[in-house]
Amino acid sequence: MSTVVDLIDETESVSEELRNLLMDVLKQAASAEGVPEQAELSVTLTDNETIQEINSQYRGLDKPTDVISFALNEGEQDHLQADMPELLGDIVISLEKAEEQADTYGHSLKREMAFLAVHGLLHLLGYTHDEPEQERKMFSRQESILSDYGLQR
Repeated sequence: MSTVVDLIDETESVSEELRNLLMDVLKQAASAEGVPEQAELSVTLTDNETIQEINSQYRGLDKPTDVISFALNEGEQDHLQADMPELLGDIVISLEKAEEQADTYGHSLKREMAFLAVHGLLHLLGYTHDEPEQERKMFSRQESILSDYGLQR
């Protein structure tokens, strides 16, 4: 068994190939990070308008962003029961923003979506990039995971 990924495509436009890639890369990333088997997370693919509303409501930033993560168990690991799955949280990705950024950075949409998904997962696992050293560590880990999966820049 491995991490359970519930993928919701609100845009109804993501190919099965891209959906499978996201699920596979997230499962590989979770395994690489030592996430317990049967841990669960959700990924919602949405548009700029919806993610802007979420960004405004939860972060006070009234603009679209690429990815937002909501960890469910921050600081609660000691209270989990052994027979219950660990609920990691929710990742929301703007497909529109990912398409824009893939074009801007000159790489594929697959690479950008995988990058955003792994970025969101690492946030669920406690990684941050508020300080230069934290950012270096997080982005290095992201690149390592993506490279191991075969998605180099």
